Amino acid sequence: MTTPTSPEWWRSAVIYQIYPRSFADANGDGMGDLPGITSRLRSLADLGVDAIWLSPFMTSPQKDAGYDVADYCDVDPLFGTLDDFDTMTTEAHARGIRVIVDLVPNHSSDAHPWFQAALAAGPGSPERAHYMFRDGKGENGDLPPNNWQSVFGGPAWSRITNPDGTPGQWYLHLFDSSQPDFDWTNEDVREMFRGVLRFWLDRGVDGFRVDVAHGMIKADGLPDYTPPAEGGSMGGGGPLGLEPEIDDMTEVDGAPYWGQEGVHDIYRDWHRVLEEYEGDRVLCAEAWVDPLSKMAKWVRPDEMQQAFNFPYLETPWEASALRAVIDESLEAFSAVGAPSTWVLSNHDVVRHASRLALTAENPQGHGIGPKSPGQPVREVGLQRARAASALMLALPGGAYIYQGEELGLPEVIDLPDDARQDPTWFRTNGERYGRDGCRVPIPWESNAPAYGFNSTGAAWLPQPDDWAPYARAAQVGVAGSTLELYREALRVRRSESLGLGSIEWIDGIGDDVIAFTNGTVTVVANAGSTDVALPEKLAGAQLILSSGAFDGATLGADTTVWLRSA
Repeated sequence: MTTPTSPEWWRSAVIYQIYPRSFADANGDGMGDLPGITSRLRSLADLGVDAIWLSPFMTSPQKDAGYDVADYCDVDPLFGTLDDFDTMTTEAHARGIRVIVDLVPNHSSDAHPWFQAALAAGPGSPERAHYMFRDGKGENGDLPPNNWQSVFGGPAWSRITNPDGTPGQWYLHLFDSSQPDFDWTNEDVREMFRGVLRFWLDRGVDGFRVDVAHGMIKADGLPDYTPPAEGGSMGGGGPLGLEPEIDDMTEVDGAPYWGQEGVHDIYRDWHRVLEEYEGDRVLCAEAWVDPLSKMAKWVRPDEMQQAFNFPYLETPWEASALRAVIDESLEAFSAVGAPSTWVLSNHDVVRHASRLALTAENPQGHGIGPKSPGQPVREVGLQRARAASALMLALPGGAYIYQGEELGLPEVIDLPDDARQDPTWFRTNGERYGRDGCRVPIPWESNAPAYGFNSTGAAWLPQPDDWAPYARAAQVGVAGSTLELYREALRVRRSESLGLGSIEWIDGIGDDVIAFTNGTVTVVANAGSTDVALPEKLAGAQLILSSGAFDGATLGADTTVWLRSA
């Protein structure tokens, strides 16, 4: 395994995303926590990952699952203490696993002391200058400063009430009204975040995943803007193209609040902060930017090290589309000297073990539930997911794994209505199921309470009754299990340095087949619905890994194999 002293480890790292609420619960209250993560680190070392990325765990009212931060330099009591964090980091490093934390710089919680001070201080004060306060339009300021809309729906401005009960100024919140946007033209804001970076770097973290990394800077004058009615793909579905509606997070030309040039000055500044520390620290951008050639600006040599490859996640299980996005990714990122990253699932999307088997449109963020059209067939979804993962893990660059995908977990579709907690469910009066289905606590042991998530059986979201076969303990050492497929893929990826390699395409096997060599490994994936005979030069080659049944000569539908090149 790569050690914490290896240079530029992030160029080929496999990074495991932990959603702390749902990974492991040490105190039995039904909510995952930092001691729970520590207790399961040995399993992650056994899996073979290079780093863990923790979704938000900082102090928060939890109105948006921790993406509303009230204190950037402490741990929310839901998840433990700073001592628990330090213990976890030490134990992770002892196993050769780096630690990346989520950082939310576009906005804070309205419970943050700075915002509370801004409310109390009044218009024109230094305290209000930390956020985007503006006077309203109209004779009495009754209209918002512009027409911007929140990503969560409705106006992106809320009006405050002065202490004397009169209407006051408006403040900007590109997300929920409880998440006021910082004013990044203010040097106090920039200095505060330099301190936040150093606080966690001093505690030994190896980097930061930066939330909404294409936000923060707004166009001068805050001009009105109406997004286009249609936009880019946010699906990544199955046999259909599954083109969903525009995602309000995605940068498009002219948007005055996404992708402004000024964000790059911030990341150059942060890059310099990270260089103050020994070793290679990483900044990873959650930047919904299209096309990939533009996203590559975030990972120029003096800025961030990685950017999530959302176009790859969104690509359907279709050979020509996959080849095109792989080519585009490698070209765009290599042009600035950065590695591409690859990802199939995370805490915001339908798990790919279900998503790849959907047969109806499923816009990003809608989720799937018992009444959703195009219900996935579980067996088909798992077969495609295994094949897609085997393809992804053979590609050069970095790769991200979302907790539970190594177990083949499907999306939880049949959550009771009264158990759902995603704000999307409530904001749409149940019309959209939201993201709860990919956030259910994962299973560790088949016969234990809460499948080993804890010892009490409590879980903040209910687990399905049929998850026993997916439990880690039921798969470890079992030939052909999804866990063993991932373990072997990560072992070979590391031993063959696939993450640092390069690919050469192989043509002529079939329109539904994507094939390439990476070093001494030949990868062939059949994304079609019929068996494909391998060419003579590949038939009978040494089999390294297979996502499904393989007889050495004929590659079945929805199957990926790794072969030893001659």
